[in-house]
Order: sequence, then C-alpha cells, then structure tokens
Amino acid sequence: MASPADEGPSFRPWLPFLTLLEKEVRRFLRVASQTLLTPIITAALYLFVFGATLGQRISVLEGFSYAQFVIPGLILMGVINNSFANTSSSLFMSRYLGNIVDLLVTPVSPAQLILAYTLAAMIRGLAVGCAVWLISTLFSSLPWANPLAALAMAALASFLFAQFGIIAAIYANTFDSLSMFSNFIILPLIYLGGVFYPISILPPFWAQLSHLNPLFYLIDGFRHAILGVGDLSLLTAFGIAATMALGLFGWAALLVAKGYRLRS
Repeated sequence: MASPADEGPSFRPWLPFLTLLEKEVRRFLRVASQTLLTPIITAALYLFVFGATLGQRISVLEGFSYAQFVIPGLILMGVINNSFANTSSSLFMSRYLGNIVDLLVTPVSPAQLILAYTLAAMIRGLAVGCAVWLISTLFSSLPWANPLAALAMAALASFLFAQFGIIAAIYANTFDSLSMFSNFIILPLIYLGGVFYPISILPPFWAQLSHLNPLFYLIDGFRHAILGVGDLSLLTAFGIAATMALGLFGWAALLVAKGYRLRS
C-alpha cells in the first residue's frame, strides 16, 4: 500500500491552490508601498478634502454630515479599485511574461485558479477598505446601522471586481488597453454612482439613468448598511449585486476553463 507521501499532489488536492494563493498574497505584499500605501494615501487626501474642509459645512442627507455621507463611498471605492487592480495586473503580467503557461500545466483546476486570484484580491481590497475606515475615524464617526450587511456588501463588491479584473486581464492586449478598463469604465462608474452625492437629489431623468449604473447598487447598499438610509432597500441592492457577481464569475470561469487567450 502506498503511503500518503507517495500519492503526490492527488493526496492533497488543495495544496496547489494554497500555494498559488500564497504566491498572490506575497506578490502584492512585496510591493506594499504601491499596492497598499498609495491607495490609502489617496483615500486620506479625499477624506481631508471632504471631511476636514467640507464635512461639517454642508449636508446632502438629512441627519448626517457630508463627511458621514461620503466616507462609505470612499471606503468602497478603495475596495473596488484594489480588488480589480490585483487580479488584472497579476494575471496580465503572467500572460505578458508567458509564465501563465507554466501555471496551466500544474494540477490547479480552473475553479481553484480563479478562487486563488479572487481571494488574494479580496484580501488586498478589504485591507485597504479597513485602513480607509480607520483613517476616516479621525474626521467623523459612522453609526454602523447594520455592520454585518456592510461587511457582506464590501466582500461582494470585492469579489465582483476581482472577477472583472480577471476578465479584463484576459481581453487586454497591452498595458494601455488594460488601464482603459479602470480609467474609462470603473472610474466614471464610481464617480457617477453616488459616491459624492445621493441619486435622489438629481433631476428625475438623471436619477433614473443612474439606475443603469451597476456601481450605484453597490455604493448605495454599502452606505445604507452603514447609515441606515439609502435610495434602495438592502434586499434590492444585494440581489442586483449578487446577480452581477455571479454573472461575471460565470464569464471568468468560462474563459479560464477554455484557456481563452491564455495558452497563446
């Protein structure tokens, strides 16, 4: 009878997954000044502008200061941007350098590959989000009406944009085309999704148009969980966000399973 040591990778089917996950976490920790410190400093500047200078002087939501209104959006913005950046940059670099082929011949299933990249991205995204929240306590306190729902929405947003990052890395041909996803898709959707203003104060036409923005549901749901008020119910926000996340996961899984643009 063969001993466990003789059975090789089949005896520990999750070892390749854990190794890849560790590699991805070590990758962004190795350049923490870029992957963690830079987005935290950027968020701190936003907090200074909207918290220290405008936060106590204007209000767009009854019962809350502007700082309290904008902080949830800034937290989620950090989560989204860094979750997307982690998977997109890592997978694209693997394609660009050609070492993705080495990964594809290892005993890592498509599901394990996606999960490893996704979890590493979520660790980075949620770490930045927590850091932004800690810094925000210097400017204003949040009521945290439903902390579990807020954590769930942040995790869901991180998962969703980790999948989008995988898709972007597969379709991108150059570094410029990869940056277009963040500069011309994610950034406008974030700014037009209600980070700095409530959708309810817009004219009816623009308010209805904003409902076509997928980021609106993530931002409003996260803010609703923290402040206790929002333009939508939490159930609606979670339902639409979960549907988008599952759709992108299915898309990413299909591309990886087929090896689309990964083996060439």
